[in-house]
Amino acid sequence: MNSGILITGAAGFIGAALLRHLQDGLEPLIGLDRRLPPAPPGVSFHQADIRDRAALVKLFTEAKPRVVVHLASVVAAGGDPKLDHAIDVGGTENVLHACQAANVRRLVVTSSGAAYGYHADNPVPLREEDALRGNDAFPYARNKRLVEELLARWRQDYGLLEQVVFRPCTVLGPGVGNQITAIFERSMVTGLAGASTPFSFVAESDVVAALARATKEGPPGIYNLAGDGALTLRQIAARIGKTYLAIPPNVMKAALWLGNTLGLTELGPAQVLFLQYRPVLDNKRLKTEFGYVPTYSSAAAFDRYWKARPA
Repeated sequence: MNSGILITGAAGFIGAALLRHLQDGLEPLIGLDRRLPPAPPGVSFHQADIRDRAALVKLFTEAKPRVVVHLASVVAAGGDPKLDHAIDVGGTENVLHACQAANVRRLVVTSSGAAYGYHADNPVPLREEDALRGNDAFPYARNKRLVEELLARWRQDYGLLEQVVFRPCTVLGPGVGNQITAIFERSMVTGLAGASTPFSFVAESDVVAALARATKEGPPGIYNLAGDGALTLRQIAARIGKTYLAIPPNVMKAALWLGNTLGLTELGPAQVLFLQYRPVLDNKRLKTEFGYVPTYSSAAAFDRYWKARPA
Protein backbone atom coordinates (compact mmCIF):
# COMPACT_ATOMS: atom_id res chain seq x y z
CA MET A 1 0.00 0.00 0.00
CA ASN A 2 1.27 3.45 -0.90
CA SER A 3 2.11 5.85 1.90
CA GLY A 4 3.80 9.20 2.26
CA ILE A 5 3.55 12.65 0.70
CA LEU A 6 5.79 13.67 -2.20
CA ILE A 7 6.18 17.37 -2.97
CA THR A 8 7.60 18.68 -6.26
CA GLY A 9 9.19 22.12 -6.06
CA ALA A 10 9.90 21.36 -2.42
CA ALA A 11 12.81 23.82 -2.17
CA GLY A 12 10.62 26.75 -3.22
CA PHE A 13 8.93 29.30 -0.97
CA ILE A 14 5.63 27.41 -0.59
CA GLY A 15 7.18 23.94 -0.88
CA ALA A 16 9.62 24.51 1.96
CA ALA A 17 6.89 26.00 4.15
CA LEU A 18 4.61 23.03 3.42
CA LEU A 19 7.35 20.57 4.40
CA ARG A 20 7.78 22.38 7.70
CA HIS A 21 4.01 22.35 8.24
CA LEU A 22 3.78 18.60 7.63
CA GLN A 23 6.85 17.57 9.65
CA ASP A 24 4.86 16.64 12.74
CA GLY A 25 2.75 14.12 10.82
CA LEU A 26 3.23 10.37 10.82
CA GLU A 27 3.63 9.87 7.07
CA PRO A 28 6.99 9.85 5.24
CA LEU A 29 7.81 13.12 3.49
CA ILE A 30 9.64 13.17 0.15
CA GLY A 31 10.90 16.43 -1.34
CA LEU A 32 11.80 16.82 -5.01
CA ASP A 33 13.44 19.83 -6.62
CA ARG A 34 16.07 20.79 -9.20
CA ARG A 35 18.28 22.12 -6.41
CA LEU A 36 19.15 20.12 -3.36
CA PRO A 37 18.89 22.15 -0.13
CA PRO A 38 19.73 20.74 3.30
CA ALA A 39 16.94 18.27 4.04
CA PRO A 40 14.82 19.08 7.10
CA PRO A 41 14.66 16.35 9.74
CA GLY A 42 12.48 13.48 8.65
CA VAL A 43 12.41 14.49 4.98
CA SER A 44 13.92 12.45 2.16
CA PHE A 45 15.09 14.93 -0.49
CA HIS A 46 15.79 14.08 -4.15
CA GLN A 47 17.28 16.20 -6.90
CA ALA A 48 15.27 15.84 -10.11
CA ASP A 49 13.85 17.86 -13.00
CA ILE A 50 10.15 17.45 -13.78
CA ARG A 51 10.99 17.69 -17.49
CA ASP A 52 12.66 14.26 -17.21
CA ARG A 53 9.75 11.80 -17.34
CA ALA A 54 11.86 8.66 -16.98
CA ALA A 55 13.54 10.00 -13.83
CA LEU A 56 10.17 10.97 -12.35
CA VAL A 57 8.61 7.58 -13.06
CA LYS A 58 11.59 5.84 -11.43
CA LEU A 59 11.51 8.08 -8.38
CA PHE A 60 7.73 7.86 -7.92
CA THR A 61 7.58 4.08 -8.33
CA GLU A 62 10.38 3.62 -5.82
CA ALA A 63 8.89 6.05 -3.27
CA LYS A 64 5.26 4.89 -3.76
CA PRO A 65 3.68 8.03 -2.26
CA ARG A 66 0.00 8.11 -1.36
CA VAL A 67 -0.28 11.81 -2.25
CA VAL A 68 1.70 14.01 -4.63
CA VAL A 69 1.64 17.79 -4.20
CA HIS A 70 2.78 19.32 -7.48
CA LEU A 71 4.21 22.79 -6.85
CA ALA A 72 7.11 22.86 -9.34
CA SER A 73 6.22 25.49 -11.93
CA VAL A 74 7.25 28.81 -13.42
CA VAL A 75 6.55 31.52 -10.85
CA ALA A 76 7.56 34.66 -12.81
CA ALA A 77 6.18 35.79 -16.14
CA GLY A 78 8.34 37.02 -18.99
CA GLY A 79 10.95 34.29 -19.31
CA ASP A 80 11.71 31.93 -22.19
CA PRO A 81 8.27 30.88 -23.58
CA LYS A 82 9.46 27.46 -24.78
CA LEU A 83 11.18 26.68 -21.50
CA ASP A 84 8.19 27.91 -19.50
CA HIS A 85 5.88 25.64 -21.51
CA ALA A 86 8.20 22.66 -21.05
CA ILE A 87 8.21 23.19 -17.27
CA ASP A 88 4.55 24.05 -16.67
CA VAL A 89 2.73 21.93 -19.25
CA GLY A 90 5.26 19.24 -20.12
CA GLY A 91 6.35 18.90 -16.50
CA THR A 92 2.77 18.48 -15.27
CA GLU A 93 2.13 15.81 -17.90
CA ASN A 94 5.25 13.96 -16.71
CA VAL A 95 4.03 14.16 -13.11
CA LEU A 96 0.69 12.70 -14.18
CA HIS A 97 2.39 9.77 -15.93
CA ALA A 98 4.58 9.16 -12.88
CA CYS A 99 1.51 9.22 -10.59
CA GLN A 100 -0.20 6.65 -12.80
CA ALA A 101 2.87 4.40 -12.84
CA ALA A 102 3.18 4.56 -9.04
CA ASN A 103 -0.55 4.12 -8.30
CA VAL A 104 -0.73 7.46 -6.48
CA ARG A 105 -4.17 7.98 -4.93
CA ARG A 106 -4.37 11.79 -4.89
CA LEU A 107 -2.68 14.61 -6.81
CA VAL A 108 -2.79 18.15 -5.40
CA VAL A 109 -1.90 20.85 -7.95
CA THR A 110 -1.47 24.61 -7.73
CA SER A 111 -2.76 26.24 -10.90
CA SER A 112 -3.44 30.00 -10.85
CA GLY A 113 -6.22 32.54 -11.08
CA ALA A 114 -4.36 33.68 -14.21
CA ALA A 115 -5.87 30.64 -15.97
CA TYR A 116 -9.11 32.65 -16.26
CA GLY A 117 -7.22 35.21 -18.31
CA TYR A 118 -7.35 39.00 -18.38
CA HIS A 119 -10.54 39.95 -20.21
CA ALA A 120 -12.93 42.90 -20.13
CA ASP A 121 -15.95 40.57 -19.88
CA ASN A 122 -14.66 38.39 -17.04
CA PRO A 123 -17.39 37.94 -14.38
CA VAL A 124 -16.70 39.70 -11.09
CA PRO A 125 -16.03 37.72 -9.04
CA LEU A 126 -14.89 34.67 -11.00
CA ARG A 127 -16.21 31.28 -9.89
CA GLU A 128 -14.68 27.89 -10.57
CA GLU A 129 -17.25 27.05 -13.25
CA ASP A 130 -16.39 30.15 -15.28
CA ALA A 131 -14.47 29.65 -18.52
CA LEU A 132 -10.68 29.40 -18.50
CA ARG A 133 -9.40 31.82 -21.15
CA GLY A 134 -5.76 32.37 -20.22
CA ASN A 135 -4.57 34.83 -22.89
CA ASP A 136 -2.20 33.58 -25.57
CA ALA A 137 -0.41 36.95 -25.24
CA PHE A 138 0.57 35.97 -21.67
CA PRO A 139 2.57 32.70 -21.72
CA TYR A 140 2.08 32.31 -17.95
CA ALA A 141 -1.72 32.57 -18.17
CA ARG A 142 -1.85 30.46 -21.35
CA ASN A 143 0.26 27.71 -19.78
CA LYS A 144 -1.93 27.60 -16.67
CA ARG A 145 -4.97 27.21 -18.92
CA LEU A 146 -3.25 24.41 -20.85
CA VAL A 147 -2.28 22.68 -17.59
CA GLU A 148 -5.89 22.71 -16.45
CA GLU A 149 -7.08 21.37 -19.80
CA LEU A 150 -4.54 18.56 -19.41
CA LEU A 151 -5.74 17.82 -15.87
CA ALA A 152 -9.36 17.74 -17.09
CA ARG A 153 -8.49 15.14 -19.76
CA TRP A 154 -6.79 12.98 -17.14
CA ARG A 155 -9.81 13.27 -14.82
CA GLN A 156 -11.94 11.95 -17.66
CA ASP A 157 -9.59 9.19 -18.80
CA TYR A 158 -7.98 8.15 -15.49
CA GLY A 159 -10.59 8.68 -12.81
CA LEU A 160 -8.75 6.57 -10.21
CA LEU A 161 -6.35 9.46 -9.55
CA GLU A 162 -8.12 12.01 -7.34
CA GLN A 163 -7.32 15.63 -8.13
CA VAL A 164 -7.43 18.67 -5.88
CA VAL A 165 -6.72 21.73 -8.03
CA PHE A 166 -6.19 25.11 -6.38
CA ARG A 167 -6.31 28.40 -8.29
CA PRO A 168 -4.45 30.86 -6.07
CA CYS A 169 -4.63 34.59 -6.61
CA THR A 170 -1.61 36.78 -5.80
CA VAL A 171 0.22 35.16 -2.88
CA LEU A 172 1.70 37.52 -0.28
CA GLY A 173 3.72 36.91 2.84
CA PRO A 174 6.87 38.01 4.65
CA GLY A 175 9.81 37.99 2.27
CA VAL A 176 7.79 37.78 -0.94
CA GLY A 177 9.21 39.81 -3.81
CA ASN A 178 8.13 39.55 -7.44
CA GLN A 179 6.81 41.50 -10.42
CA ILE A 180 3.57 42.35 -8.62
CA THR A 181 5.11 43.51 -5.35
CA ALA A 182 7.43 45.69 -7.44
CA ILE A 183 4.35 47.79 -8.28
CA PHE A 184 3.99 48.67 -4.60
CA GLU A 185 7.68 49.34 -3.99
CA ARG A 186 8.05 52.25 -6.41
CA SER A 187 7.98 55.82 -5.17
CA MET A 188 4.42 56.11 -6.46
CA VAL A 189 1.85 53.44 -7.31
CA THR A 190 1.14 53.50 -11.04
CA GLY A 191 -2.16 52.31 -12.48
CA LEU A 192 -4.32 52.86 -15.55
CA ALA A 193 -6.90 55.56 -16.13
CA GLY A 194 -10.37 54.05 -16.33
CA ALA A 195 -9.36 50.82 -14.57
CA SER A 196 -9.71 50.17 -10.84
CA THR A 197 -7.25 47.25 -11.01
CA PRO A 198 -8.53 45.15 -8.09
CA PHE A 199 -6.17 42.59 -6.58
CA SER A 200 -7.27 39.42 -4.81
CA PHE A 201 -4.62 38.40 -2.27
CA VAL A 202 -4.02 35.26 -0.24
CA ALA A 203 -1.52 34.84 2.59
CA GLU A 204 1.16 32.22 2.02
CA SER A 205 0.20 30.65 5.35
CA ASP A 206 -3.34 30.09 4.05
CA VAL A 207 -1.96 28.50 0.88
CA VAL A 208 0.16 26.13 2.97
CA ALA A 209 -2.71 25.28 5.31
CA ALA A 210 -5.07 24.54 2.40
CA LEU A 211 -2.44 22.35 0.72
CA ALA A 212 -1.84 20.49 3.97
CA ARG A 213 -5.58 19.85 4.36
CA ALA A 214 -5.71 18.52 0.80
CA THR A 215 -3.08 15.89 1.61
CA LYS A 216 -5.26 14.41 4.34
CA GLU A 217 -8.90 15.33 3.84
CA GLY A 218 -11.17 17.61 1.92
CA PRO A 219 -12.98 16.44 -1.22
CA PRO A 220 -11.33 16.39 -4.64
CA GLY A 221 -12.30 19.28 -6.86
CA ILE A 222 -11.28 22.69 -8.14
CA TYR A 223 -11.07 25.61 -5.72
CA ASN A 224 -10.21 29.29 -6.01
CA LEU A 225 -7.69 30.06 -3.27
CA ALA A 226 -8.16 33.66 -2.16
CA GLY A 227 -8.85 35.76 0.89
CA ASP A 228 -12.17 37.57 1.19
CA GLY A 229 -12.54 40.76 -0.84
CA ALA A 230 -10.05 42.66 -2.97
CA LEU A 231 -8.03 45.89 -2.94
CA THR A 232 -7.77 48.31 -5.85
CA LEU A 233 -4.45 49.92 -6.68
CA ARG A 234 -5.77 53.27 -5.47
CA GLN A 235 -6.75 51.67 -2.13
CA ILE A 236 -3.33 50.03 -1.87
CA ALA A 237 -1.60 53.37 -2.49
CA ALA A 238 -3.66 54.96 0.29
CA ARG A 239 -2.84 52.11 2.72
CA ILE A 240 0.89 52.56 2.24
CA GLY A 241 0.86 56.36 2.08
CA LYS A 242 1.93 56.71 -1.54
CA THR A 243 0.69 58.81 -4.44
CA TYR A 244 -1.47 57.02 -6.98
CA LEU A 245 -0.81 57.91 -10.62
CA ALA A 246 -3.31 56.80 -13.28
CA ILE A 247 -1.78 56.69 -16.76
CA PRO A 248 -3.93 56.51 -19.93
CA PRO A 249 -3.76 52.96 -21.36
CA ASN A 250 -2.51 54.15 -24.76
CA VAL A 251 0.37 56.03 -23.11
CA MET A 252 1.29 52.94 -21.11
CA LYS A 253 1.18 50.78 -24.26
CA ALA A 254 3.44 53.22 -26.11
CA ALA A 255 5.91 53.29 -23.21
CA LEU A 256 6.02 49.48 -23.03
CA TRP A 257 6.44 49.22 -26.81
CA LEU A 258 9.38 51.63 -26.72
CA GLY A 259 10.96 49.94 -23.70
CA ASN A 260 10.59 46.52 -25.31
CA THR A 261 11.99 47.76 -28.63
CA LEU A 262 15.03 49.24 -26.87
CA GLY A 263 15.54 46.06 -24.84
CA LEU A 264 14.80 47.82 -21.56
CA THR A 265 11.96 45.46 -20.62
CA GLU A 266 10.64 42.06 -21.65
CA LEU A 267 7.08 43.35 -21.26
CA GLY A 268 5.16 44.57 -24.28
CA PRO A 269 1.95 46.54 -24.98
CA ALA A 270 -0.22 43.45 -24.42
CA GLN A 271 0.78 43.48 -20.75
CA VAL A 272 -1.49 46.48 -20.21
CA LEU A 273 -4.34 43.95 -20.03
CA PHE A 274 -2.73 42.63 -16.83
CA LEU A 275 -3.65 45.89 -15.06
CA GLN A 276 -6.86 46.63 -16.95
CA TYR A 277 -8.72 43.39 -16.28
CA ARG A 278 -7.57 41.78 -13.04
CA PRO A 279 -9.33 38.48 -12.18
CA VAL A 280 -11.14 38.76 -8.83
CA LEU A 281 -11.71 35.31 -7.33
CA ASP A 282 -14.75 34.05 -5.43
CA ASN A 283 -13.77 31.76 -2.53
CA LYS A 284 -17.19 30.41 -1.52
CA ARG A 285 -16.51 26.88 -2.78
CA LEU A 286 -13.19 26.79 -0.90
CA LYS A 287 -15.01 27.58 2.35
CA THR A 288 -18.24 25.61 1.95
CA GLU A 289 -17.21 22.54 -0.09
CA PHE A 290 -13.52 22.07 0.62
CA GLY A 291 -13.87 23.17 4.22
CA TYR A 292 -11.07 25.72 4.53
CA VAL A 293 -11.71 29.31 5.62
CA PRO A 294 -8.72 31.59 4.99
CA THR A 295 -7.34 33.23 8.11
CA TYR A 296 -6.55 36.48 6.28
CA SER A 297 -8.75 38.58 4.01
CA SER A 298 -7.15 40.16 0.94
CA ALA A 299 -6.67 43.41 2.87
CA ALA A 300 -5.24 41.66 5.94
CA ALA A 301 -2.88 39.57 3.79
CA PHE A 302 -1.58 42.74 2.14
CA ASP A 303 -1.13 44.55 5.47
CA ARG A 304 0.71 41.55 6.93
CA TYR A 305 3.08 41.44 3.94
CA TRP A 306 3.70 45.20 3.99
CA LYS A 307 4.41 45.39 7.73
CA ALA A 308 6.93 42.53 7.47
CA ARG A 309 9.08 44.35 4.92
CA PRO A 310 12.52 45.58 6.02
CA ALA A 311 12.51 49.22 7.12
